[in-house]
Amino acid sequence: MAANPARRWGVVLTAVAAALAVLAPTAPSQAAPAGSGPPPRTVVIDGERLQQAKRRLDRGDPALRRAAEELAARADGWLGQGPWTVVDKPRPAPSGDPHDYLSQAPYWWPTKPRTPENPWGCPYVQRDGERNPEVDTGTDRPEIGKVVNASTTLALAWYYTGRKQYAEHAASILRSWFTDPATRMNPNLDHGQFIPCKYDGRAIGIIDFSQMYTSVLDAVAILGAGAPGWGAGDRAAMWAWNVAFLEWLRTSDFGKEEAAAENNHGTFHDMQLAALAVATGDRALARRIVRDARVKRIDAQIAADGRQPQELRRTRSWHYSTFGLVAHVRLAAIGAQLGVDLWAHRGPQGQTLAKAVRYLLPAATGSAPWPHPELTFLRYAATDVVHAAADAGDPEARAAVPGLESPPGGDLWALRPAAEQLDSIAG
Repeated sequence: MAANPARRWGVVLTAVAAALAVLAPTAPSQAAPAGSGPPPRTVVIDGERLQQAKRRLDRGDPALRRAAEELAARADGWLGQGPWTVVDKPRPAPSGDPHDYLSQAPYWWPTKPRTPENPWGCPYVQRDGERNPEVDTGTDRPEIGKVVNASTTLALAWYYTGRKQYAEHAASILRSWFTDPATRMNPNLDHGQFIPCKYDGRAIGIIDFSQMYTSVLDAVAILGAGAPGWGAGDRAAMWAWNVAFLEWLRTSDFGKEEAAAENNHGTFHDMQLAALAVATGDRALARRIVRDARVKRIDAQIAADGRQPQELRRTRSWHYSTFGLVAHVRLAAIGAQLGVDLWAHRGPQGQTLAKAVRYLLPAATGSAPWPHPELTFLRYAATDVVHAAADAGDPEARAAVPGLESPPGGDLWALRPAAEQLDSIAG
């Protein structure tokens, strides 16, 4: 793996961002009221739907008001937390650079007692679906989750309520993690999901950013719709970071390896790449990725009856079936903004995204048990992908919506109509 190209990109981010900031329009001295201008130029979420929901909320829609109260409660919980930085971990990544992101493989466990000669307890062995608690200490994985959840929740809460403290805190969180020269993350995942005494990083570590970073892209776009505390320099710096990260995903050995993955890892790689391409202005690349996904991802990963055979082999088959569909339906949402309809695609054996969602409906509505291995069944994990299928016009999914289980903190689909991973497992 060659990390140097991405690291060189990290070195030049400040200069690129500064140059772009000079060319960018000056930020207005008074931020525009939330939702008063054009729709946010979001990447996965449909910006026009956000704007429509904002107008309905302003007119007093009772269902949206309840959802907005739940969203604001979540945002209030983040106001006293963060910002977080990649440089605060107790030890740097194997590169020695504290700006490099570091995470540990979640399903790998030590087999020996820890001693001064063997401080990790190596060798490590895999126990699929069983999360090693040590992965949540000493790495960046817990903090990036907070960065994503906080910034996206706060950005949405600002958009719907207009409360400037939400936008200002979201801006502070994003700057601290991605663009402040003293604390920013280098735009690579060279050391994602390392295994002690075995690998300094792995291609599958890219899954750490999976859905999460595409939510950040949408949060940045929402803040770009006139949020206080988020100006031209911030937009330019994030654009430069995204350009560098896109280049790393496309050209690094890890990025190429993950692109070749045939399960949810490959779909999430494509979804992430397409989203970054849209965010940085390369819509032709994004459109090509989405078009290729019809055969490369839908036909290859979904069976004629809607099963996802590769995900059903896992000890967490329910989680991975819903998780895999998050990648598919978010990629479909990107495609919808590019004129490519993945929901309309039908594979040679009759495979469709709608069938994959329908396969989940009995368990998602509680009308039947999930018939495959699952260490911890969380019914609400499927709620967003069923919403997505219903919005895409599938009648069975629409009929199932009233029977869905609301995730913790409430069902926010009406305010952020894009599927998210709703259960907390990682890996």
